[in-house]
Amino acid sequence: MNYNEILAAAKDQVGPYCKACPVCNGRACANAMPGPGCKYPGNAAARNFDKWQEICVNMDTLCPNADPDVRFEMFGVGFTAPIFAAPLGSIDLHYGPKYKDPEYNSILIKACADYGLMALTGDGVDPGIMLRSAEDMKKVEGMGCPIIKPWNKEAVFEKLDVLNEAKIFCAGMDVDGAGLPFLKAMNPNAGSKSVSEMREIIEYADMPFIVKGIMTVKGAQKAVEAGAAAIVVSNHGGRVQGGVPSTAEVLPEIADAVKGKTVVLVDGGIRSGVDVFRALALGADAVLIGRPILPMIYAAGEEGFKVYMDKIIGELKSTMTMCGAATLADITRDKVRF
Repeated sequence: MNYNEILAAAKDQVGPYCKACPVCNGRACANAMPGPGCKYPGNAAARNFDKWQEICVNMDTLCPNADPDVRFEMFGVGFTAPIFAAPLGSIDLHYGPKYKDPEYNSILIKACADYGLMALTGDGVDPGIMLRSAEDMKKVEGMGCPIIKPWNKEAVFEKLDVLNEAKIFCAGMDVDGAGLPFLKAMNPNAGSKSVSEMREIIEYADMPFIVKGIMTVKGAQKAVEAGAAAIVVSNHGGRVQGGVPSTAEVLPEIADAVKGKTVVLVDGGIRSGVDVFRALALGADAVLIGRPILPMIYAAGEEGFKVYMDKIIGELKSTMTMCGAATLADITRDKVRF
């Protein structure tokens, strides 16, 4: 099956909230909660998408003729490309009953590892979600990154004990989940984390630790102070807080402030290889893509993931060729314009 055939088949596999749109731009599902939409005013996901499209790439084909090299290294491990699968949660509630989180994550983890990439997986009130992810990651030599909710410290440590024992490649926390109702209902120290609390968590982990949900320079600097090996510039698709800027708008200033001190990843609205190029030019080391992968897996499993990634990486390489970038290091700020 090709990309269009899989996407067409996905319309019968997802829903009722996700529409398997030709372009996942956040409009058909705006304010759809439950569903893949975002909080009122329901424009955060659409804003993420739109702002990437406002950035133009600068063509320059007076350069050596070379096959673009998109290989990427992070934490001493090489990857096929600077593209990872973003974590998604409450899959059956938001996207349709075909899969629950453990089953979806199981397919995603293996598909990513087979392709030479990495899956970041979500967390939830059911502790079995993360435990199953850890077991599936063990089957692929630990490759993966479970993202832990900002529970109270004791609960986080229990989860890290499992990941440390399983020798998982890396772990992380989506700090922008701090306002979720089920976290607010817990005992004190669930939710928002101080720098010292975050540092204690990071030091407890035996693997590189990623802090996801950074949207300001100050937040990025605090994550670096806490010892984050990487940050993810992410607004959670606007699911936790409405009225937020897009990730494309804040990425350049954050990258300028902390790049070289930590790995800078970005998540939100990236829907093509051209978008990946734009993100790298604005200072990201790599990107995360979440929602568009899900219909492909719902419709065709691991084959759907491979077809999707072939498409995105092919678009990235084509853009690099047309913009005179033979390697990822060549994708610099002067390759784009607003």
